[in-house]
Amino acid sequence: MLATLMKLLSACLWPSSGRSVDSSGKQDGLLWYKDSGQHLLGDFSMAVVQANNLLEDQSQVESGPLSTLDSGPYGTFIGIYDGHGGPETSRFVNDHLFQHLKRFAAEQGSMSMDVIRKAYEATEEGFLGVVTKQWPVKPLIAAVGSCCLVGVICGGMLYIANISRSIGDMYLKKAEFNREPLYTKYRLREPIKRPILSGEPSITEHELQPQDQFLIFASDGLWEQLSNQEAVDIVQNHPRNGIARRLVKTAMQAAAKKREMRYSDLMKIERGVRRHFHDDITVVVIYLDTNVVSSAKGPSLSIRGRGMTFPKKL
Repeated sequence: MLATLMKLLSACLWPSSGRSVDSSGKQDGLLWYKDSGQHLLGDFSMAVVQANNLLEDQSQVESGPLSTLDSGPYGTFIGIYDGHGGPETSRFVNDHLFQHLKRFAAEQGSMSMDVIRKAYEATEEGFLGVVTKQWPVKPLIAAVGSCCLVGVICGGMLYIANISRSIGDMYLKKAEFNREPLYTKYRLREPIKRPILSGEPSITEHELQPQDQFLIFASDGLWEQLSNQEAVDIVQNHPRNGIARRLVKTAMQAAAKKREMRYSDLMKIERGVRRHFHDDITVVVIYLDTNVVSSAKGPSLSIRGRGMTFPKKL
């Protein structure tokens, strides 16, 4: 079933404007979660736990119009953006990718693999502009990037865009960013003649079937601790409410066990230091109601996972 297929997928705040916003998640230390909510096609559950000093995972669930036109198309968009080298790229993607997708969907009048690909390309170009502007005073911006896992459910179809490619990491794509003043450890010995890394996603599409029950979207912080089958079994065998938080907790329990420590002791470790025990973990579980998957319209939803805000230490 699709639930088993989607277990293989992995990638990486604030509510966006102009849409009906659902920001009623709860915070428990480094853990943020929304145990249950409604998207156009069923229930969803979402959870984020921060390990890095600055949260590098960014995430969003958008449901309702998938274009800038009220005429549609309608559906649900899920994005998990797993940043590396810093949070700048994943934050940028969180703010721009979905907006680009809506614009291209409006131009085409429908959802398609081409719309998603163009949205990625536009986001990459936008971040290139950021890097170009900041490079003279902040050269490390060229070494920041983000893997991007995106799911779009629309018109009875599921589109998935993901793999190890990334937006950003311009020092591996353009020769002008692989030189001084970038730190030596990032610079290649030979000049870049062509991009070493690509921002173009691998995109697949799947026609949803009545037996398709749910989707698990997660950053690799989850998959470093749980196998694909373990995650699917947890979702299949437990109530929907709080299922994303359950997956995150199970992953942290596994991380504690690997270090031969108690889960309660792991929970006491502060951000930054926590990264030595596990990565940022983001999980979104999307349930599919086959009665409404083929055509759905309703109130808009916009929610983003977020980390904890801390005061500066004196």
